[in-house]
Amino acid sequence: MAGVGNHIYVRELTPGQIVALKEILDAQAWEMRIPPYTHWQARREKTIVTAYLSGKLTVQGQGLEDFVLYILEPEILHEASFGYGEPVPETDPLQGYVAHAGIDESGKGDYFGPLVIAAVYVAPEQARELLSLGVRDSKAIKSDKKIREIADKIPRIVNYKFALVSIGPEAYNRLYSQIGNVNRMLAWGHARALENLLEKAPECRNVLADKFGDERLIQNALLKKGREIELQQRTKAESDIAVAAASIMARNGFVAGMEKLGQEAGMTIPKGANAMVIEAARMIAGRFGVDTLSRFVKMHFQTTAKVLSSSTDVPDDPS
Repeated sequence: MAGVGNHIYVRELTPGQIVALKEILDAQAWEMRIPPYTHWQARREKTIVTAYLSGKLTVQGQGLEDFVLYILEPEILHEASFGYGEPVPETDPLQGYVAHAGIDESGKGDYFGPLVIAAVYVAPEQARELLSLGVRDSKAIKSDKKIREIADKIPRIVNYKFALVSIGPEAYNRLYSQIGNVNRMLAWGHARALENLLEKAPECRNVLADKFGDERLIQNALLKKGREIELQQRTKAESDIAVAAASIMARNGFVAGMEKLGQEAGMTIPKGANAMVIEAARMIAGRFGVDTLSRFVKMHFQTTAKVLSSSTDVPDDPS
């Protein structure tokens, strides 16, 4: 009998079998969802069953054997063959991968610096190389140096089919005064990045983005080309290799923007929106004047009130 552990059961099903299996699982009240590039995914306790658009079915988890022996084989396959072949080893994170673009942003929660949105188109053969390179959600990579090293290699791997939209603080503040909503600004940036990407990758038909608000926001912001493709949005989308590549490209763009602002300010500018950030903003206000803050920060943050409440107490820089 095949072991469970890190093993995965893989089987090709006909469209009719996929529909019939879903009806059985629906009747048994399995939890259903539809991840990208699947007909459906069913979950019960620690067993996960995924039906891909390619026709491939995968079963994973502690209930793998019981599912195959008592549901899949007798009800759908009408055969008894499980356990007579070699178990399929550890799950392939790129199982069933279909070419698509990923979109992600960086700098949304940072008081200083730009908002950067990246879109990257990744074909199946490129996905494997990106995975080997160490591409994963940029938030899991703590070193800016490592982010830069990986980001420098991504363009070549994806045949330069990527787009970057960087909204510096001054432009960000102008846009916010016009739009008045961060999620709408994000949707605008996502739509622009996608439209720019489609100029380089017209073959792109599917896009995955991290969900940050009403799903209609991005759809409504898209132009003609963007409306011709299938856009999916889900939480924790950075687990997808294309979105992860976009997150690294966006993060690298944000770090570069922060370094440029640091050179203008003559100091290292901290990330985030914490006490160190407040102190840095007060120093800049004291050195260059309060009116210059909009060149460096996102003015609508509540942090601004904390900065201005004591900015007059900051002495002129002695240099």
